[in-house]
Parts: sequence; structure tokens; C-alpha cells
Amino acid sequence: MFKNVLSENIWGRVVSEKEPVFEEINKIVESNSKLISKLNNEYHDHDSTIKLLSEITGQKVDDSVGVNLPLYSDFGKHLSIGKSVFINSNVMFTDLGGITLEDHVLIGPRVNLLSVNHPTNPEQRRGLIVSPITIKKNAWIGAAATVLPGVTIGENAIVGANAVVTKDVPANTVVTGSPAKVVKTI
Repeated sequence: MFKNVLSENIWGRVVSEKEPVFEEINKIVESNSKLISKLNNEYHDHDSTIKLLSEITGQKVDDSVGVNLPLYSDFGKHLSIGKSVFINSNVMFTDLGGITLEDHVLIGPRVNLLSVNHPTNPEQRRGLIVSPITIKKNAWIGAAATVLPGVTIGENAIVGANAVVTKDVPANTVVTGSPAKVVKTI
């Protein structure tokens, strides 16, 4: 599970752009962008990729994790990656709200995991609403799927390519479409 690195609780409320925590967030984003640039714009063998990913997340990433670069993250410090996870190329982790990838998860190419949203009220629009995403053990997120804030993908579940997941996916099911709906039990 990811650990909160911010001095303030940002979950369960609208975080205004005028709050001091926004400056803290922006500093982490700036620091992370340098590491992401280094990760994606230089050659890295497996060991150096894992080392950089550990630095980006602020947590030890297990050597059993496989990554096909490039990989993108806007925040980095609220991303937790289990053992034997595979992340394919061009994945985007918007992880300020927290993203947990449990053991044996497969993430397809061009997947978007988005734990951040904005208020519908135009006067608060630049604020943030964050809600964690959890991908349970042995789940598979297909190519170009998008998972929205607050969603849990159940153990062994499969999210089909190009699906847009707006609500929790039960364990041992296959979901497809936009919005994603259960099409099969496995």
C-alpha cells in the first residue's frame, strides 16, 4: 500500500489550489519530473530501471518487477508496486491520490490509472479531488484502458482493452466497454 508523504490529509475533500499543501505537491512533482525524464530518456538495464523506479516511488521496488519504458507518473510518491508486476510501455500513473498494484498484476501498454479528479463547480475547478486506485492480486489491465479515481479492480479480474472503468470491478470477472461492464465471470 502507498504511504502518504504529504504533511496534510488530502483525501475525502476538495483540495484548494490556495492551500499550502499545493506548494508541497508541486515541489514533489518537479523533483519527480527530473527522475521520470532520466528514466525515459537514457538507456537503463533492468537493475537501473528498478533503482530509478524505487527513487521515484520512495519505496523499494522488488527486482521481480518488469517494466517496458517509457513510463510516466505525475507525482510518484503515492505509487506502490508489488512483486512480479509487469508494466508495459507508455503507462500513465496519476498517483497523487494513491495507486496500489498488488503482486502479479499485469498493466498493458498505454494504460491510464488516474487517482485525481477536479470539482465540477467552476469556482473550485482548479482544486483537486483525490481517491486511491487499488489493483488487486493477479489482475490484468488491458491495453489503453483507463481506470478512474476511487476504483478497485478485484483479484484475478481482467479489464479489456480501451475500457473506461468508472466503478469497482468484482474479483474473477472480465469487464469491457465505456463505461466498463461485466461481460464474463472467470
